[in-house]
Amino acid sequence: MTKASHLLCALIAVLQFLQVQAQQADREMSPSAPQSVFLRSAGNGGAGWYMQKAGEVASGEKVSSAAYQPKGWLPAIIPGTVLNSLVHNKVYPEPYYGDVNRRSRNLIPDLYTAGRETYHYWFRTTFKVPAKLNGEKLWLKLHGINYRAAVWMNGKKLGTMAGMFEPGEFDITGIANRKGSNVLAIDVSPVDFPGDVYRKDKKRTGAVGENNNGGDGEIGKNVSMLMSVGWDFTVPDGVRDRNTGIWRDVELYSTGNVKLQDPFVQTVLPLPDTTTSEQTVTVTLKNAARTRQSGTLSGTISGTSIRLRTPVTLQPGEVKEVVFRPEDYPALKMKHPKLWWPVNKGNPHLYTLNLQFTQQGKVSHTLSTRFGVRDIKSDQNTPDKSRRFIVNGHPVFIRGTNWVPEAMLRTSAARTRTELRYTRQAGFNMLRLWAGGIAESDEFYNACDELGLLVWNEFWITGDTRFPADTALYFRNVRSTVKRIRSHPSVAYYVGTNESKDLPGTRAVVYAADSTIGYQEQSECCGIHDGSPYKYENPMQYFENTASPRGSRVDGFNPEYGTPCLPLAESLKQMMPEKDLWPMNDSVWNYLDGNGFHNMNSKYREAVNQLGPSSSIEEYASKAQVVGALNYRAICEVWNANKFGFGDRFASGFLFWYHNSPLPQVASRMYDWYLRPTAALYYAQNGLAPLHPQFDYYKNTVSVYNDYRRSFADYKLEASVYDFNSKLVSTQSKKVDIPADGLVKDALRLAFNDSLTQVHFIKLVLTSSSGEKAAEAFYWRSKDAYKGAWTMTGPAVSGFSDISKLPRSVLTGRVTTTEQKGNVLATVRLKNPSGKISFATQVRLEDRKGAVLPSTFYSDNFFSLLPGEERTITIEASKAIWQKSAKIAAVALNSEEITLKDMDGPGSDIGR
Repeated sequence: MTKASHLLCALIAVLQFLQVQAQQADREMSPSAPQSVFLRSAGNGGAGWYMQKAGEVASGEKVSSAAYQPKGWLPAIIPGTVLNSLVHNKVYPEPYYGDVNRRSRNLIPDLYTAGRETYHYWFRTTFKVPAKLNGEKLWLKLHGINYRAAVWMNGKKLGTMAGMFEPGEFDITGIANRKGSNVLAIDVSPVDFPGDVYRKDKKRTGAVGENNNGGDGEIGKNVSMLMSVGWDFTVPDGVRDRNTGIWRDVELYSTGNVKLQDPFVQTVLPLPDTTTSEQTVTVTLKNAARTRQSGTLSGTISGTSIRLRTPVTLQPGEVKEVVFRPEDYPALKMKHPKLWWPVNKGNPHLYTLNLQFTQQGKVSHTLSTRFGVRDIKSDQNTPDKSRRFIVNGHPVFIRGTNWVPEAMLRTSAARTRTELRYTRQAGFNMLRLWAGGIAESDEFYNACDELGLLVWNEFWITGDTRFPADTALYFRNVRSTVKRIRSHPSVAYYVGTNESKDLPGTRAVVYAADSTIGYQEQSECCGIHDGSPYKYENPMQYFENTASPRGSRVDGFNPEYGTPCLPLAESLKQMMPEKDLWPMNDSVWNYLDGNGFHNMNSKYREAVNQLGPSSSIEEYASKAQVVGALNYRAICEVWNANKFGFGDRFASGFLFWYHNSPLPQVASRMYDWYLRPTAALYYAQNGLAPLHPQFDYYKNTVSVYNDYRRSFADYKLEASVYDFNSKLVSTQSKKVDIPADGLVKDALRLAFNDSLTQVHFIKLVLTSSSGEKAAEAFYWRSKDAYKGAWTMTGPAVSGFSDISKLPRSVLTGRVTTTEQKGNVLATVRLKNPSGKISFATQVRLEDRKGAVLPSTFYSDNFFSLLPGEERTITIEASKAIWQKSAKIAAVALNSEEITLKDMDGPGSDIGR
């Protein structure tokens, strides 16, 4: 690396560390204790966290004593990993820049080749117990370590932990100094079986079209994040330390002698009747004292008159489960409950259960958990025996996606919320937690509950890796995870593995903790077939159902069906050195594409070049948005067109593969790793709209999709065709009655005569019986003939070179801004006063360097405006983001950029 590259890597590392630190305050609070504090690397009230190699440290007794002087220790990121801290301390360069992480460059040692001691570290901090933690008992809870840990405090060993997904909890009442300083030291060692990034012969047998997955498979012997060894779509050379560290929060909290844990609310609806529901409330009580304890357990449910109360006596050290049943507490039989519904089916209403245990009028512990009144079932009562999901008695057509975690665990509550808000905006209704990832955070489930997103929960075994070596440890991690998440109404399904047999006994362990929803042993069985395609392919093949070498894939239930989208130019510039950016260095671009897995340097580039040659990375990235947008929407629409029994084939659902970038990569998704949305987000939003008119490039037909539980009568469907010069060529219309949760198949068939220009446009509009616009969609099409599967030909992909010669359009607009709940909301009214179509129009909240700001929510973007057309969109961002902004601009592929609002101009102090 050059000296400049090293400096740039270091700068990026510092900026990313500061971002992590700034977000620590947003990390989720534990539901177990309202009176709690978190020991984090920023603002923990002590001396911060430090780290040192285990081989250079004395015993735990000495390290955790106040007399020990941690000379030479490095600052550590907590929550975080060893490698993240070492990058912050400039021991190693930033892995997320260019091809720094490439194994052959040997810039960062790998756990497998360098040995476990390379990433075996002690972490140490000092802290004072806040006065508010004044209960009889004081607890230390480590929410997650990876992979083994010995925990010491004030010269005493508290205990050990193992496995990535089971927290450790320690009673420190007799050890903590409540008036002075305390020392906490944690010895964290890496996974037992790091595994090699590659198989010994660098070959593998596996599914058609896949590359190297799971290294040599040894990583599977751990109960950990399996993708950390590398997968074909991400981190091709693995995360070097396999994410060793204290990766979740360290919490202090206090209680009385009796504490509450593992709350669970089970709801039963007497379907098809949903006017009543029965709730069963379960909670575990633990006596942490050496004496007998008696008191009263009581509870309430928000928004109801439900009151629960029962006396409880616990023997010394006893752990007891208490159950409130509706037959004993008639109030638990709710009349006219507000139901929790997934996306587009109704409101995802949430209730809150508040519990407390009191002794002689003094509260020992309080605990709250949210839940929803809902019934989720899954069966194979379909014509093709494919799996379907039924919520509150109503079959739900699954239009879901696969959630992949941040590769190096550089996450936060704020990041999780942003990603899930983008997901909900797109219109997806289910998230699959793929087995190669992690057990997600409480904040993840809280957000899914609020947004109406169903969650498919998969455990940590894959067909590419070995079975866990310690089955007891695996089952403890499974049991702990299920108990933590089971009250969340978003939790819809448990799946034992990804493409593998499950560990015998898993079903029994899961059902012992939660038997209210379904379970199946692996992701490709029981009415769910294998996935694909995964890469960029000609979108004509989606419509033709030939996009996978494995055969028909748009039928039944497909757990993995997807395509990439190139990030915006500003993200590409952050991702790699300028010398590799333009002209494109294929070696680096391929590395940032999972070693070329997604066809970004081949088919995707060919599709972009069909829009005409590009002279800069900015021009290329803008055209690439058009390519990604079309493919994302096409996938959504192909599945819409085969919903249940309405289409050419029976389909019960699909899960997009995959929708979030685990690290910076050129094969981005609806948004990139930097949290800048791509055009794919807004075209997925259009394709997954609850009411949507859609064009089929293969059949030249127009259908109308409905995801609502109600029908719509006497609607008007109109299709207008415009030529290259924006002249209206033809219009067709038809009255349609749209069935509830159904499809009007092939309502119109469009004809394209020979005199039509090579490139032309289609505008679809759906209006209600009262004449109000209900939905719309805009398409671009060429006259090129489709020459069959595995060619880059056809009206959706080739013959678009004239796009770069589109007649110029003009944009005008105005902006108003307001503050709402700590965020800034801008309302943008944009108009195309010219006589030409404004194609792929992007509204941009820019910083002072002209770069689009991340974590910004546009109600729509990358849209096209007909001559004279106006559109109003909103932009929402936090004050912190807004304060970095310089202007709101708009630009189309065929227009000059205009400034709609200068943030430094008059009246621009909102959010500053």
